[in-house]
Amino acid sequence: MNTLSKYVLSIIALLFFTNCGNNTSDKSGALNASKAEKVYVAPGEHDEYYAFFSGGYSGNITVAGLPSGRLLKEIPVFSQFPTSGYGYSEETKPMLNTSFGFVPWGDAHHPDISQTNGELDGRWIFINENNTPRIARISLATFETEEIIELPNSAGNHASSFVTENTEYIVAGTRFAVPNPQRDMAINEMKGEFKGPLSFVSIAENGRMNLEFQLNMPGFNYDLAHPGRNKSHGWFFFTSYNTEEANSLMEVNASQNDKDYIAAVNWQKIAEYVKNGGGEKVAGTYAHNVYDDKTHMATSTMKEGVTMVDPREVAGAVFYIPIPKSPHGCDVDPSGQFIVGSGKLSTDLSVYDFDKMITAIENKDFVDESYGIPVLSYENTLAGVVTQPGLGPLHTEFDGNGNAYTTFFISSEVVKWSLETFEVLDRQPTFYSVGHLMIPGGNSRKPFGKYLVAMNKITKDRYLPTGPELEHSAQLYDISGDKMELLSDFPTHGEPHYAAGIRADIIKDKSKKYYELAENEHPYAAKSEAEAKVTRDGNEVHISMTTIRSHFMPDNIEGVKVGDKVYFHITNLEQDFDVPHGFSIIGANTSEILVMPGQTKTIIWEPKREGVWPFYCTDFCSALHQEMQGYVRVSGRNSDTPLKYTLDE
Repeated sequence: MNTLSKYVLSIIALLFFTNCGNNTSDKSGALNASKAEKVYVAPGEHDEYYAFFSGGYSGNITVAGLPSGRLLKEIPVFSQFPTSGYGYSEETKPMLNTSFGFVPWGDAHHPDISQTNGELDGRWIFINENNTPRIARISLATFETEEIIELPNSAGNHASSFVTENTEYIVAGTRFAVPNPQRDMAINEMKGEFKGPLSFVSIAENGRMNLEFQLNMPGFNYDLAHPGRNKSHGWFFFTSYNTEEANSLMEVNASQNDKDYIAAVNWQKIAEYVKNGGGEKVAGTYAHNVYDDKTHMATSTMKEGVTMVDPREVAGAVFYIPIPKSPHGCDVDPSGQFIVGSGKLSTDLSVYDFDKMITAIENKDFVDESYGIPVLSYENTLAGVVTQPGLGPLHTEFDGNGNAYTTFFISSEVVKWSLETFEVLDRQPTFYSVGHLMIPGGNSRKPFGKYLVAMNKITKDRYLPTGPELEHSAQLYDISGDKMELLSDFPTHGEPHYAAGIRADIIKDKSKKYYELAENEHPYAAKSEAEAKVTRDGNEVHISMTTIRSHFMPDNIEGVKVGDKVYFHITNLEQDFDVPHGFSIIGANTSEILVMPGQTKTIIWEPKREGVWPFYCTDFCSALHQEMQGYVRVSGRNSDTPLKYTLDE
């Protein structure tokens, strides 16, 4: 045997024994599933989970598939969105109306999926707006925003929008204490004068929201909240900080007290009190905006007045539990037994026992009161403490198997710990400065417990540089074993504060494919080309136009004059999945609009100059998409050019 042959055989033998060793003992061997294989979703195949990420200052929600991390959609909610024309079209502009006027931007923080019997049901997803306090409801059949309700008397709607286990209520806390009612007063006189109302929004069977009452709490900063579940159903728990009621240099002056509070609120007791006539009707102007998927139009109703409840008037309904120190996250485990409080400046995690809390209330085990609200004993409500798990604890989620997972902002890690022994079981680093985390279903009775997503605030080195700012990083961990395994990371849009995840099969088969043209009740809909028309009413011109692959009807319009206000009402005649048509015209001071199959949308065009101006389809819809265009002839203001419209003469 020559030297080369011996060398080749030696290599083959080495590979054989190496691979055999990997197959039996080395978990990272080539014959075992790699991390890449765990997140790979083949072309044409679907992800196992939907993940809904808040967009933070984008005002919207982004939808990704898990485990791939592929971006599936961006859902416009609180911000104008030129991709679809949301907030630009005449039908959707009312969705962004508020008591402050038209507000084209929002700060979206915490999505939460509707539940039935404590399990995610995939009907709707709710999300809060922090800056101009609002809550939105998005249909998970259409992935479109159907309703937005404003919250009066509030400021900084951060402790929101978390739903009870049968979607009876959503709550919304007031992060920035303010005068209630609002009035001109000296800021440094805030102590005892500012308030922190907690808003309780009821949800009807059809999803319609109603601001049922507000709880006029002392003027602390109410930060995050979660509902009780299982045995603690009927309660809500809110963290609050700045019990010092400081108003300046907050990073120092709002961190003086060793302990702040978790507010424990028995919402069932208060709802019954209100039902029986309790509470006081107070001033409060707010917008309630509703989108109708039959008319394809939104309406905005300005409402006045809200029922305000003084917590001291409802005996046994509101209590404070001490928590160290400057708390942020407040989370409830699937059994409803444990309430986890995360003091940002504490080196430990406090875990409270619901049964002990009830016993303390029954025994009047109060150590103090704050503005007339009883303060329970810290020690006598405590289930246990997770000692020195990390630095800067923020948020906790649960896998349904007796384990909790907490993010630590300063030490940049996710820590797994036992709900039975409160011992740390595992820790994995994140990159960098992790905020929220999400386990699909992790805030329900039945988490899915397979994946964990960490949402990081800084992204140095993770992706190709794109100037001074990078998109924020989400990291996917496999939590199905004893140890967490980092599988991948992927960019997210805006600043995700939180995410909600659900098994894909709960939603995907109910997803709407198109709008039934026969059910379109838009007042300017043209349900066939024969119904297309152009009419004038003074200086208003209404064009009921149709689209179908690959032309508009009409595609030539004359008789429009400088100074007219031209309404293009575009109806998409397609009745096929994923065949939208777009519309835009030169000189329009708005976005284009994207019209779904069977839908009608409207934009306004105000021609400023004489001429012949083209319009076209903005969404590539067929091989002859380029030919999908038309013209509008604009004559002088005093012209006698007759109004006419044609298709192929």
